[in-house]
Amino acid sequence: MQLRTLWHAVAIGSAFAAAPVAAQTIYPINRAEILEGSRFDFKVEFPNAPTSADVAVTINGKPAAEIFGKATTFMQNEEGQKHSALWLRGATLPAGNYTVEAKQGTNKATVKWEVFATTQPRRAKNVILFIGDGMSVANRTAARILSKGWDEGRYNGELAMDDMSNMALISTSGTDSIVTDSANAAHAYTTGHKSCVNALGVYCAKNALTLDHPKVETIAEVIKRRGKMAIGVVTNSEIEDATPASMVAHTRRRSDFNDIVKMFHDVQPDVIMGGGSPNFLSKATHGSKRTDELDFIAKFKEAGYTLATTKTEMNAAVAAGSKKLLGLYNTGNIDGAFDLRLTKKGTVSKFPDQPDVVEQTKAALDMLKGNEDGFFLMVESARIDKYSHSLDWERSVFDTIMLDNAVKVAKDFAGDRNDTLIIVVPDHAHPISIIGTYDDDRPGQLLRDKLGVYADSVPPNYGPLDVDGYPTKVDTSRRLAVVYGSYPDTCDTGRPDMTGERVPAVKGPDGKTNIANEKDCTGPLAARRTGNLPFDANSGVHSADDVILTAMGPGAEKFRGHKPNTYVFRVMAEALALGGK
Repeated sequence: MQLRTLWHAVAIGSAFAAAPVAAQTIYPINRAEILEGSRFDFKVEFPNAPTSADVAVTINGKPAAEIFGKATTFMQNEEGQKHSALWLRGATLPAGNYTVEAKQGTNKATVKWEVFATTQPRRAKNVILFIGDGMSVANRTAARILSKGWDEGRYNGELAMDDMSNMALISTSGTDSIVTDSANAAHAYTTGHKSCVNALGVYCAKNALTLDHPKVETIAEVIKRRGKMAIGVVTNSEIEDATPASMVAHTRRRSDFNDIVKMFHDVQPDVIMGGGSPNFLSKATHGSKRTDELDFIAKFKEAGYTLATTKTEMNAAVAAGSKKLLGLYNTGNIDGAFDLRLTKKGTVSKFPDQPDVVEQTKAALDMLKGNEDGFFLMVESARIDKYSHSLDWERSVFDTIMLDNAVKVAKDFAGDRNDTLIIVVPDHAHPISIIGTYDDDRPGQLLRDKLGVYADSVPPNYGPLDVDGYPTKVDTSRRLAVVYGSYPDTCDTGRPDMTGERVPAVKGPDGKTNIANEKDCTGPLAARRTGNLPFDANSGVHSADDVILTAMGPGAEKFRGHKPNTYVFRVMAEALALGGK
């Protein structure tokens, strides 16, 4: 009986439902694609805690230890639980096809792996991976309308991410669920392995501790171990958050921020930029979120990093020729483009000199481009997703425009040299669509009266564009009607919130059930909507829709048709020729 990864009950801060295990479970899982020479933890779990004499594990018909060239370790009643486990940490394999068979009495489990080689010579000197967190098709469409304009059925320009040579549909599901989260989804890009919700750099086994699950090597670790390429990680979320953490982290629980900071220090990407400074500060420091006395600001400085806490300091570090940069520009997430440029809300008054994703990308490229062996740069526009959770589509689309401007910076850098692979891809989708336009001049007293569909969906009249392609006025008389397919009880005014990020729902009198935020329920056009999510939800959720990947440069031609998200890792590894014994 073949088994996939199963949910299990472990104390990791989330309520997982226990699942019965009928036979042994093997990690890596069935159909895993493994980079030749990359390191991974091999584990087989046997239910009912058998002894080593009662089980047998073979690979291509030979004892596992013989194939790996290393002795395995057997643990009966692992961690006091009612199962036994066979382990080999840090395993590697040469290229080839492998069949793993685990027997326990009359039960047999079988998985098949492909360990793939990468051809020489190396095709790409540099790889730039842009992740638009939660960026759905409607985000791209709305960003094109707002930033390029629309006239008689044609757009007045293309996004930088549109004008790329190759395109593919990417599916994003994990091992345990159809709809993924950002950790598991980003992990697929940075490791080439599928995993489960909340996991980073690990398979989800029965281990009780979040850091003990079977690990798989990240692309940053492979690069650091095998060569002299530089690495950059840029985001406008907290740097410990799921997508940037996927470059370095190995944990079953994505909220292990203190451990993730240590993992960043272990790997030491050359450029690290985002928010989330409190988890770098020792427990004794005011504002710290650490539970220990480790001072990672000091540790990074000792490792040769320049610390930047503002855009001014970031640019000064670049101008001074710094080779390593730790940029921490906010205690939480960096503010999005809508608030940085238009409203000055969020935390802009507290952090008035935050760089946006475009400015961070420019700085990162200026620092990394001097490396003779090339670089790998991951850039995330994180708040596309966070604002969609808030059902705040205008802010989400402004951050899509911001991502596109960063892509243009990368394309300008790549120029005509044909040595840089650029990939633009979401980690997952949101259920978001454009269904028409709201027009204040339409008769009626309800928001739905103002909605024009089909022939009545007349073009919006957003204000003139600034030099970077952002509308300077969005609360206009004709606006896009953008709706979400998942929501708690909430209210919709059909207008942007100029006072700050939307809060769709708040706790009701019982302290458990979420109810509509009455702030959005005032005004003549406010529409009250009965939610379609469970009552404990206070925001929108992800969707399982395929996402659109666009790419250009050496290796981009491999993107076509439909691919699983793990394929992105394979293309990057092949372009950089990272495989090898």
